[in-house]
Amino acid sequence: MILSSVLNRKRERVSGLPAPRSLETVAALWAEAQKGPGTSRSSVTRCKPGANCPSSHSSISRQLSPLSVTEDSSAPILELQSRGSSGVCGHRAERQNRSGDDGTQAHPENGSQENRIKARCLSCTSVVLKAVWGLLIILSVSSSWVGTTQIVKITYKNFYCPFFMTWFSTNWNIMFFPVYYSGHLATAQEKQSPMKKFRECSRIFGEDGLTLKLFLKRTAPFSILWTLTNYLYLLALKKLTATDVSALFCCNKAFVFLLSWIVLKDRFMGVRIVAAIMAITGIVMMAYADNFHADSIIGVAFAVGSASTSALYKVLFKMFLGSANFGEAAHFVSTLGFFNLVFISFTPVILYFTKVEHWSSFAALPWGCLCGMAGLWLAFNILVNVGVVLTYPILISIGTVLSVPGNAAVDLLKQEVIFNVVRLAATIIICIGFLLMLLPEEWDEITLRFINSLKEKKSEEHVEDITDPSVHLRSRSRANGTVSIPLA
Repeated sequence: MILSSVLNRKRERVSGLPAPRSLETVAALWAEAQKGPGTSRSSVTRCKPGANCPSSHSSISRQLSPLSVTEDSSAPILELQSRGSSGVCGHRAERQNRSGDDGTQAHPENGSQENRIKARCLSCTSVVLKAVWGLLIILSVSSSWVGTTQIVKITYKNFYCPFFMTWFSTNWNIMFFPVYYSGHLATAQEKQSPMKKFRECSRIFGEDGLTLKLFLKRTAPFSILWTLTNYLYLLALKKLTATDVSALFCCNKAFVFLLSWIVLKDRFMGVRIVAAIMAITGIVMMAYADNFHADSIIGVAFAVGSASTSALYKVLFKMFLGSANFGEAAHFVSTLGFFNLVFISFTPVILYFTKVEHWSSFAALPWGCLCGMAGLWLAFNILVNVGVVLTYPILISIGTVLSVPGNAAVDLLKQEVIFNVVRLAATIIICIGFLLMLLPEEWDEITLRFINSLKEKKSEEHVEDITDPSVHLRSRSRANGTVSIPLA
Protein backbone atom coordinates (compact mmCIF):
# COMPACT_ATOMS: atom_id res chain seq x y z
CA MET A 1 0.00 0.00 0.00
CA ILE A 2 2.83 2.42 0.87
CA LEU A 3 4.55 1.63 -2.38
CA SER A 4 1.42 2.20 -4.42
CA SER A 5 0.80 5.57 -2.76
CA VAL A 6 4.36 6.67 -3.47
CA LEU A 7 4.00 5.65 -7.10
CA ASN A 8 0.75 7.59 -7.40
CA ARG A 9 2.31 10.72 -6.02
CA LYS A 10 5.14 10.43 -8.50
CA ARG A 11 2.65 10.07 -11.34
CA GLU A 12 0.81 13.20 -10.18
CA ARG A 13 4.01 15.17 -10.11
CA VAL A 14 5.01 13.99 -13.54
CA SER A 15 1.63 14.25 -15.32
CA GLY A 16 -0.02 17.04 -13.30
CA LEU A 17 -3.23 15.01 -13.12
CA PRO A 18 -4.82 13.42 -10.09
CA ALA A 19 -4.01 9.81 -9.64
CA PRO A 20 -6.84 7.35 -10.06
CA ARG A 21 -8.62 6.50 -6.90
CA SER A 22 -9.52 3.09 -5.79
CA LEU A 23 -13.09 1.88 -6.07
CA GLU A 24 -13.55 1.88 -2.30
CA THR A 25 -12.43 5.51 -2.01
CA VAL A 26 -14.75 6.61 -4.80
CA ALA A 27 -17.68 4.77 -3.22
CA ALA A 28 -17.00 6.40 0.16
CA LEU A 29 -16.83 9.87 -1.37
CA TRP A 30 -20.06 9.24 -3.34
CA ALA A 31 -21.86 8.16 -0.19
CA GLU A 32 -20.79 11.33 1.61
CA ALA A 33 -21.96 13.45 -1.33
CA GLN A 34 -25.33 11.71 -1.32
CA LYS A 35 -25.80 12.36 2.40
CA GLY A 36 -25.47 16.09 1.84
CA PRO A 37 -24.34 18.79 4.19
CA GLY A 38 -24.71 18.23 7.87
CA THR A 39 -24.43 14.47 7.71
CA SER A 40 -20.70 14.07 8.18
CA ARG A 41 -18.67 16.51 10.17
CA SER A 42 -15.56 15.85 8.07
CA SER A 43 -17.19 17.03 4.82
CA VAL A 44 -18.66 20.23 6.28
CA THR A 45 -16.51 23.25 7.04
CA ARG A 46 -17.72 25.91 9.44
CA CYS A 47 -17.05 29.42 8.28
CA LYS A 48 -17.05 32.64 10.16
CA PRO A 49 -19.68 35.20 9.21
CA GLY A 50 -18.49 37.36 6.38
CA ALA A 51 -15.84 34.91 5.18
CA ASN A 52 -15.89 33.23 1.79
CA CYS A 53 -16.82 29.68 2.53
CA PRO A 54 -16.12 27.01 0.01
CA SER A 55 -19.21 25.37 -1.24
CA SER A 56 -19.93 21.76 -0.90
CA HIS A 57 -19.81 21.55 -4.63
CA SER A 58 -16.22 22.80 -4.72
CA SER A 59 -15.14 20.50 -1.92
CA ILE A 60 -16.68 17.59 -3.68
CA SER A 61 -15.21 18.64 -7.00
CA ARG A 62 -11.83 18.55 -5.45
CA GLN A 63 -12.38 14.93 -4.61
CA LEU A 64 -14.44 13.81 -7.64
CA SER A 65 -13.76 14.12 -11.26
CA PRO A 66 -15.52 16.93 -13.22
CA LEU A 67 -17.66 14.49 -15.12
CA SER A 68 -18.96 12.76 -12.08
CA VAL A 69 -19.83 16.10 -10.46
CA THR A 70 -21.82 17.48 -13.34
CA GLU A 71 -23.79 14.32 -13.81
CA ASP A 72 -24.36 13.10 -10.28
CA SER A 73 -24.77 16.33 -8.31
CA SER A 74 -27.22 17.86 -10.74
CA ALA A 75 -29.83 15.16 -10.14
CA PRO A 76 -30.56 16.06 -6.51
CA ILE A 77 -30.69 19.77 -7.39
CA LEU A 78 -33.18 19.16 -10.17
CA GLU A 79 -35.13 16.91 -7.87
CA LEU A 80 -35.18 19.62 -5.20
CA GLN A 81 -36.17 22.26 -7.71
CA SER A 82 -38.88 20.03 -9.07
CA ARG A 83 -40.07 19.26 -5.57
CA GLY A 84 -40.00 22.90 -4.60
CA SER A 85 -41.72 24.12 -7.72
CA SER A 86 -44.21 21.33 -7.60
CA GLY A 87 -44.79 21.97 -3.94
CA VAL A 88 -45.43 25.68 -4.47
CA CYS A 89 -47.55 25.09 -7.50
CA GLY A 90 -49.28 22.29 -5.69
CA HIS A 91 -50.11 24.55 -2.76
CA ARG A 92 -51.30 27.27 -5.10
CA ALA A 93 -53.33 24.77 -7.09
CA GLU A 94 -54.78 23.35 -3.90
CA ARG A 95 -55.67 26.84 -2.71
CA GLN A 96 -57.18 27.66 -6.06
CA ASN A 97 -59.06 24.38 -6.07
CA ARG A 98 -60.23 24.95 -2.54
CA SER A 99 -61.27 28.47 -3.31
CA GLY A 100 -62.90 27.22 -6.48
CA ASP A 101 -64.64 24.46 -4.57
CA ASP A 102 -65.70 26.93 -1.91
CA GLY A 103 -66.94 29.24 -4.60
CA THR A 104 -68.80 26.49 -6.36
CA GLN A 105 -70.23 25.31 -3.07
CA ALA A 106 -71.08 28.82 -1.94
CA HIS A 107 -72.62 29.68 -5.27
CA PRO A 108 -75.18 26.85 -5.24
CA GLU A 109 -75.87 27.50 -1.58
CA ASN A 110 -76.43 31.18 -2.26
CA GLY A 111 -78.44 30.29 -5.32
CA SER A 112 -80.54 27.82 -3.38
CA GLN A 113 -81.09 30.35 -0.60
CA GLU A 114 -82.09 32.98 -3.16
CA ASN A 115 -84.42 30.50 -4.82
CA ARG A 116 -85.94 29.63 -1.47
CA ILE A 117 -86.39 33.31 -0.64
CA LYS A 118 -87.95 33.92 -4.04
CA ALA A 119 -90.22 30.91 -3.62
CA ARG A 120 -91.30 32.14 -0.20
CA CYS A 121 -91.92 35.62 -1.55
CA LEU A 122 -93.93 34.21 -4.43
CA SER A 123 -95.94 32.00 -2.10
CA CYS A 124 -96.55 34.91 0.26
CA THR A 125 -97.62 37.17 -2.59
CA SER A 126 -99.89 34.47 -4.01
CA VAL A 127 -101.48 33.97 -0.58
CA VAL A 128 -101.92 37.72 -0.16
CA LEU A 129 -103.41 38.05 -3.64
CA LYS A 130 -105.75 35.14 -2.99
CA ALA A 131 -106.79 36.70 0.31
CA VAL A 132 -107.43 40.07 -1.36
CA TRP A 133 -109.37 38.45 -4.17
CA GLY A 134 -111.21 36.39 -1.59
CA LEU A 135 -112.24 39.46 0.38
CA LEU A 136 -113.46 41.20 -2.76
CA ILE A 137 -115.34 38.10 -3.94
CA ILE A 138 -116.88 37.59 -0.49
CA LEU A 139 -118.26 41.11 -0.56
CA SER A 140 -119.37 40.74 -4.19
CA VAL A 141 -121.09 37.39 -3.65
CA SER A 142 -122.93 38.49 -0.52
CA SER A 143 -123.93 41.85 -2.00
CA SER A 144 -125.15 40.30 -5.28
CA TRP A 145 -127.23 37.71 -3.42
CA VAL A 146 -128.65 40.31 -1.04
CA GLY A 147 -129.40 42.60 -4.00
CA THR A 148 -131.19 39.82 -5.87
CA THR A 149 -133.33 38.93 -2.86
CA GLN A 150 -134.24 42.53 -2.10
CA ILE A 151 -135.09 43.34 -5.73
CA VAL A 152 -137.43 40.35 -5.79
CA LYS A 153 -139.18 41.69 -2.69
CA ILE A 154 -139.51 45.11 -4.35
CA THR A 155 -140.85 43.58 -7.58
CA TYR A 156 -143.53 41.67 -5.68
CA LYS A 157 -145.18 44.93 -4.66
CA ASN A 158 -146.42 45.56 -8.21
CA PHE A 159 -145.75 42.35 -10.10
CA TYR A 160 -146.13 38.80 -8.77
CA CYS A 161 -145.21 36.24 -11.41
CA PRO A 162 -142.53 34.03 -9.81
CA PHE A 163 -142.26 31.47 -12.63
CA PHE A 164 -141.97 34.12 -15.32
CA MET A 165 -139.28 35.82 -13.23
CA THR A 166 -137.47 32.51 -12.88
CA TRP A 167 -137.68 31.79 -16.60
CA PHE A 168 -136.57 35.32 -17.52
CA SER A 169 -133.54 35.28 -15.19
CA THR A 170 -132.52 31.77 -16.31
CA ASN A 171 -132.42 32.89 -19.93
CA TRP A 172 -129.65 35.31 -18.99
CA ASN A 173 -127.40 32.32 -18.29
CA ILE A 174 -126.78 32.11 -22.05
CA MET A 175 -124.43 35.08 -21.65
CA PHE A 176 -122.18 33.17 -19.24
CA PHE A 177 -119.99 31.61 -21.92
CA PRO A 178 -119.60 34.84 -23.94
CA VAL A 179 -118.48 36.59 -20.75
CA TYR A 180 -115.99 33.81 -20.13
CA TYR A 181 -114.69 33.96 -23.70
CA SER A 182 -114.22 37.72 -23.53
CA GLY A 183 -112.18 37.21 -20.36
CA HIS A 184 -110.16 34.57 -22.21
CA LEU A 185 -109.39 37.02 -25.01
CA ALA A 186 -108.35 39.67 -22.50
CA THR A 187 -106.06 37.49 -20.37
CA ALA A 188 -104.84 34.49 -22.38
CA GLN A 189 -101.56 34.65 -24.30
CA GLU A 190 -102.64 32.13 -26.93
CA LYS A 191 -105.99 33.20 -28.33
CA GLN A 192 -108.43 30.56 -29.51
CA SER A 193 -111.36 30.89 -31.84
CA PRO A 194 -114.86 30.79 -30.31
CA MET A 195 -115.68 27.43 -31.89
CA LYS A 196 -112.40 25.85 -30.80
CA LYS A 197 -112.91 27.10 -27.26
CA PHE A 198 -116.52 25.95 -27.31
CA ARG A 199 -115.49 22.44 -28.39
CA GLU A 200 -112.75 22.34 -25.78
CA CYS A 201 -115.20 23.25 -23.02
CA SER A 202 -117.73 20.73 -24.38
CA ARG A 203 -115.63 17.90 -22.94
CA ILE A 204 -117.64 18.19 -19.74
CA PHE A 205 -120.34 16.18 -21.53
CA GLY A 206 -117.89 13.50 -22.67
CA GLU A 207 -115.03 12.84 -25.06
CA ASP A 208 -117.32 13.24 -28.07
CA GLY A 209 -118.40 16.69 -26.96
CA LEU A 210 -121.94 18.01 -26.98
CA THR A 211 -124.31 15.91 -29.05
CA LEU A 212 -128.09 16.12 -29.30
CA LYS A 213 -128.50 12.97 -27.23
CA LEU A 214 -126.23 14.23 -24.47
CA PHE A 215 -127.84 17.66 -24.67
CA LEU A 216 -131.23 16.18 -23.86
CA LYS A 217 -129.99 13.50 -21.48
CA ARG A 218 -127.62 15.58 -19.36
CA THR A 219 -129.15 19.03 -19.61
CA ALA A 220 -132.82 18.25 -19.03
CA PRO A 221 -132.63 17.01 -15.39
CA PHE A 222 -130.25 19.76 -14.34
CA SER A 223 -132.35 22.42 -16.03
CA ILE A 224 -135.45 21.18 -14.20
CA LEU A 225 -133.62 21.20 -10.86
CA TRP A 226 -132.25 24.69 -11.56
CA THR A 227 -135.72 26.01 -12.35
CA LEU A 228 -137.26 24.36 -9.28
CA THR A 229 -134.58 25.77 -6.99
CA ASN A 230 -135.09 29.34 -8.15
CA TYR A 231 -138.87 29.06 -8.38
CA LEU A 232 -139.26 27.69 -4.85
CA TYR A 233 -136.89 30.37 -3.56
CA LEU A 234 -139.05 33.09 -5.12
CA LEU A 235 -142.21 31.49 -3.70
CA ALA A 236 -140.68 31.46 -0.24
CA LEU A 237 -139.88 35.18 -0.50
CA LYS A 238 -143.59 35.87 -0.83
CA LYS A 239 -144.36 34.17 2.49
CA LEU A 240 -141.30 34.99 4.59
CA THR A 241 -138.84 37.81 5.01
CA ALA A 242 -135.60 37.92 3.05
CA THR A 243 -133.61 37.17 6.23
CA ASP A 244 -135.56 34.00 6.99
CA VAL A 245 -135.40 32.70 3.41
CA SER A 246 -131.68 33.33 3.05
CA ALA A 247 -131.03 31.65 6.41
CA LEU A 248 -133.12 28.61 5.51
CA PHE A 249 -131.44 28.35 2.11
CA CYS A 250 -128.09 27.93 3.90
CA CYS A 251 -129.32 24.49 4.98
CA ASN A 252 -128.44 23.20 1.51
CA LYS A 253 -124.90 22.46 2.79
CA ALA A 254 -126.31 20.03 5.33
CA PHE A 255 -128.49 18.39 2.68
CA VAL A 256 -125.49 18.08 0.35
CA PHE A 257 -123.59 16.23 3.06
CA LEU A 258 -126.48 13.88 3.80
CA LEU A 259 -127.07 13.07 0.12
CA SER A 260 -123.35 12.63 -0.53
CA TRP A 261 -123.07 10.31 2.43
CA ILE A 262 -126.04 8.23 1.26
CA VAL A 263 -125.63 8.34 -2.54
CA LEU A 264 -121.92 8.96 -3.13
CA LYS A 265 -120.73 7.03 -0.05
CA ASP A 266 -118.61 9.94 1.12
CA ARG A 267 -116.68 9.85 4.37
CA PHE A 268 -118.76 9.99 7.52
CA MET A 269 -118.01 12.98 9.74
CA GLY A 270 -119.57 13.45 13.12
CA VAL A 271 -119.19 17.21 13.07
CA ARG A 272 -121.23 17.42 9.87
CA ILE A 273 -123.95 15.27 11.36
CA VAL A 274 -124.06 17.77 14.23
CA ALA A 275 -124.27 20.58 11.65
CA ALA A 276 -127.14 18.83 9.87
CA ILE A 277 -128.99 18.43 13.18
CA MET A 278 -128.43 22.12 13.91
CA ALA A 279 -129.83 23.01 10.48
CA ILE A 280 -132.96 20.94 11.08
CA THR A 281 -133.33 22.49 14.54
CA GLY A 282 -133.08 25.95 13.02
CA ILE A 283 -135.76 25.08 10.48
CA VAL A 284 -138.15 23.96 13.20
CA MET A 285 -137.42 27.05 15.30
CA MET A 286 -137.97 29.28 12.28
CA ALA A 287 -141.42 27.76 11.77
CA TYR A 288 -142.13 28.16 15.48
CA ALA A 289 -141.10 31.84 15.43
CA ASP A 290 -144.55 32.84 14.13
CA ASN A 291 -146.43 30.28 16.26
CA PHE A 292 -146.72 27.86 13.32
CA HIS A 293 -148.72 30.28 11.24
CA ALA A 294 -149.97 28.87 7.94
CA ASP A 295 -148.03 31.28 5.75
CA SER A 296 -144.93 30.77 7.88
CA ILE A 297 -145.08 26.98 7.58
CA ILE A 298 -145.66 27.17 3.81
CA GLY A 299 -142.82 29.65 3.43
CA VAL A 300 -140.48 27.42 5.44
CA ALA A 301 -141.48 24.45 3.29
CA PHE A 302 -140.73 26.41 0.09
CA ALA A 303 -137.35 27.54 1.40
CA VAL A 304 -136.39 24.05 2.57
CA GLY A 305 -137.56 22.63 -0.78
CA SER A 306 -135.35 25.14 -2.61
CA ALA A 307 -132.36 24.13 -0.46
CA SER A 308 -133.12 20.44 -1.09
CA THR A 309 -133.30 20.78 -4.90
CA SER A 310 -130.09 22.83 -4.83
CA ALA A 311 -128.36 20.06 -2.88
CA LEU A 312 -129.68 17.41 -5.27
CA TYR A 313 -128.41 19.45 -8.22
CA LYS A 314 -124.90 19.60 -6.72
CA VAL A 315 -124.79 15.90 -5.84
CA LEU A 316 -126.01 14.78 -9.28
CA PHE A 317 -123.54 17.13 -10.94
CA LYS A 318 -120.71 15.56 -8.97
CA MET A 319 -121.99 12.06 -9.75
CA PHE A 320 -122.47 12.38 -13.53
CA LEU A 321 -120.19 15.22 -14.58
CA GLY A 322 -117.55 15.28 -11.86
CA SER A 323 -115.46 18.38 -11.32
CA ALA A 324 -115.35 21.13 -13.94
CA ASN A 325 -113.04 24.05 -14.56
CA PHE A 326 -114.20 27.60 -15.14
CA GLY A 327 -114.64 27.23 -18.90
CA GLU A 328 -116.59 23.99 -18.61
CA ALA A 329 -118.82 25.47 -15.91
CA ALA A 330 -119.49 28.50 -18.10
CA HIS A 331 -120.33 26.22 -21.04
CA PHE A 332 -122.67 24.11 -18.91
CA VAL A 333 -124.55 27.07 -17.41
CA SER A 334 -124.96 28.64 -20.86
CA THR A 335 -126.30 25.31 -22.11
CA LEU A 336 -128.84 25.34 -19.28
CA GLY A 337 -129.94 28.81 -20.33
CA PHE A 338 -130.33 27.69 -23.95
CA PHE A 339 -132.33 24.62 -22.89
CA ASN A 340 -134.55 26.87 -20.75
CA LEU A 341 -135.17 29.20 -23.67
CA VAL A 342 -136.02 26.39 -26.12
CA PHE A 343 -137.89 23.80 -24.05
CA ILE A 344 -139.33 25.60 -21.02
CA SER A 345 -140.67 28.70 -22.74
CA PHE A 346 -144.07 27.05 -23.21
CA THR A 347 -144.62 26.97 -19.42
CA PRO A 348 -144.93 30.76 -18.85
CA VAL A 349 -147.09 30.91 -21.99
CA ILE A 350 -149.47 28.33 -20.52
CA LEU A 351 -149.51 30.16 -17.19
CA TYR A 352 -150.26 33.41 -18.98
CA PHE A 353 -153.23 32.11 -20.90
CA THR A 354 -154.59 30.25 -17.89
CA LYS A 355 -154.26 33.57 -15.99
CA VAL A 356 -152.22 31.99 -13.24
CA GLU A 357 -149.50 34.51 -13.96
CA HIS A 358 -151.14 37.22 -16.00
CA TRP A 359 -150.15 40.80 -16.81
CA SER A 360 -151.90 43.42 -18.82
CA SER A 361 -149.22 44.24 -21.39
CA PHE A 362 -145.51 43.89 -21.92
CA ALA A 363 -145.11 47.63 -21.49
CA ALA A 364 -146.54 47.35 -17.98
CA LEU A 365 -143.85 44.89 -16.90
CA PRO A 366 -141.26 46.26 -14.47
CA TRP A 367 -138.36 45.75 -16.87
CA GLY A 368 -135.93 47.65 -14.67
CA CYS A 369 -136.50 45.37 -11.69
CA LEU A 370 -136.55 42.24 -13.87
CA CYS A 371 -133.29 43.11 -15.61
CA GLY A 372 -131.69 44.12 -12.32
CA MET A 373 -132.71 40.83 -10.70
CA ALA A 374 -131.54 38.76 -13.70
CA GLY A 375 -128.24 40.68 -13.95
CA LEU A 376 -127.45 40.24 -10.24
CA TRP A 377 -128.37 36.57 -10.40
CA LEU A 378 -126.05 36.08 -13.37
CA ALA A 379 -123.31 38.01 -11.55
CA PHE A 380 -123.77 35.77 -8.51
CA ASN A 381 -123.36 32.61 -10.62
CA ILE A 382 -120.30 34.03 -12.39
CA LEU A 383 -118.69 35.12 -9.12
CA VAL A 384 -119.24 31.71 -7.56
CA ASN A 385 -117.45 30.01 -10.47
CA VAL A 386 -114.75 32.66 -10.82
CA GLY A 387 -114.07 32.65 -7.10
CA VAL A 388 -113.16 28.97 -7.15
CA VAL A 389 -110.41 29.80 -9.66
CA LEU A 390 -109.10 33.03 -8.12
CA THR A 391 -109.36 32.26 -4.43
CA TYR A 392 -110.24 29.57 -1.91
CA PRO A 393 -113.65 27.84 -2.35
CA ILE A 394 -114.40 28.18 1.36
CA LEU A 395 -114.54 31.97 0.95
CA ILE A 396 -117.39 31.61 -1.56
CA SER A 397 -119.42 29.73 1.04
CA ILE A 398 -118.62 32.40 3.62
CA GLY A 399 -119.87 35.03 1.16
CA THR A 400 -123.11 33.08 0.81
CA VAL A 401 -123.68 32.88 4.56
CA LEU A 402 -122.90 36.58 4.96
CA SER A 403 -126.01 37.29 2.91
CA VAL A 404 -128.03 36.46 6.03
CA PRO A 405 -126.79 39.41 8.15
CA GLY A 406 -126.85 41.55 5.00
CA ASN A 407 -130.54 40.85 4.42
CA ALA A 408 -131.19 41.31 8.14
CA ALA A 409 -129.61 44.77 8.04
CA VAL A 410 -131.70 45.76 5.00
CA ASP A 411 -134.91 44.38 6.57
CA LEU A 412 -134.25 46.32 9.75
CA LEU A 413 -133.72 49.51 7.78
CA LYS A 414 -136.98 48.95 5.89
CA GLN A 415 -138.70 47.92 9.14
CA GLU A 416 -140.12 44.80 7.53
CA VAL A 417 -139.03 42.36 10.21
CA ILE A 418 -139.21 42.24 13.96
CA PHE A 419 -136.63 39.92 15.42
CA ASN A 420 -137.77 37.94 18.43
CA VAL A 421 -135.61 35.59 20.46
CA VAL A 422 -136.71 32.42 18.65
CA ARG A 423 -136.13 33.80 15.14
CA LEU A 424 -132.73 35.23 16.11
CA ALA A 425 -131.68 31.96 17.77
CA ALA A 426 -132.83 29.95 14.73
CA THR A 427 -130.86 32.18 12.36
CA ILE A 428 -127.71 31.89 14.50
CA ILE A 429 -128.01 28.09 14.80
CA ILE A 430 -128.42 27.67 11.03
CA CYS A 431 -125.41 29.90 10.33
CA ILE A 432 -123.26 28.00 12.85
CA GLY A 433 -124.28 24.70 11.27
CA PHE A 434 -123.39 26.10 7.85
CA LEU A 435 -119.93 27.12 9.08
CA LEU A 436 -119.38 23.69 10.63
CA MET A 437 -120.03 22.20 7.20
CA LEU A 438 -117.06 24.16 5.88
CA LEU A 439 -114.58 22.30 8.07
CA PRO A 440 -112.21 20.10 6.03
CA GLU A 441 -112.28 16.35 6.34
CA GLU A 442 -108.92 16.29 8.19
CA TRP A 443 -109.96 19.02 10.61
CA ASP A 444 -109.34 16.79 13.65
CA GLU A 445 -105.78 15.93 12.54
CA ILE A 446 -105.07 19.58 11.74
CA THR A 447 -106.37 20.60 15.17
CA LEU A 448 -104.18 18.02 16.94
CA ARG A 449 -101.12 19.19 15.02
CA PHE A 450 -101.86 22.78 15.94
CA ILE A 451 -102.25 21.92 19.63
CA ASN A 452 -99.00 19.91 19.59
CA SER A 453 -97.15 22.77 17.95
CA LEU A 454 -98.43 25.13 20.63
CA LYS A 455 -97.24 22.72 23.34
CA GLU A 456 -93.78 22.50 21.75
CA LYS A 457 -93.52 26.28 21.57
CA LYS A 458 -94.48 26.60 25.23
CA SER A 459 -91.91 23.98 26.24
CA GLU A 460 -89.19 25.77 24.25
CA GLU A 461 -90.08 29.09 25.86
CA HIS A 462 -89.99 27.43 29.29
CA VAL A 463 -86.50 26.04 28.60
CA GLU A 464 -85.31 29.46 27.44
CA ASP A 465 -86.70 31.06 30.60
CA ILE A 466 -84.77 28.51 32.70
CA THR A 467 -81.48 29.01 30.84
CA ASP A 468 -81.63 32.83 30.79
CA PRO A 469 -81.03 33.33 34.59
CA SER A 470 -77.97 31.02 34.50
CA VAL A 471 -76.50 33.02 31.63
CA HIS A 472 -77.17 36.22 33.56
CA LEU A 473 -75.41 34.87 36.64
CA ARG A 474 -72.40 33.85 34.59
CA SER A 475 -72.09 37.28 33.02
CA ARG A 476 -72.28 38.92 36.45
CA SER A 477 -69.58 36.60 37.87
CA ARG A 478 -67.30 37.41 34.94
CA ALA A 479 -67.86 41.11 35.43
CA ASN A 480 -66.88 40.80 39.11
CA GLY A 481 -63.59 39.11 38.18
CA THR A 482 -64.53 35.61 39.17
CA VAL A 483 -64.29 32.63 36.85
CA SER A 484 -67.31 30.40 36.56
CA ILE A 485 -67.11 26.79 35.56
CA PRO A 486 -68.90 26.23 32.27
CA LEU A 487 -71.86 23.90 32.39
CA ALA A 488 -71.60 20.62 30.55
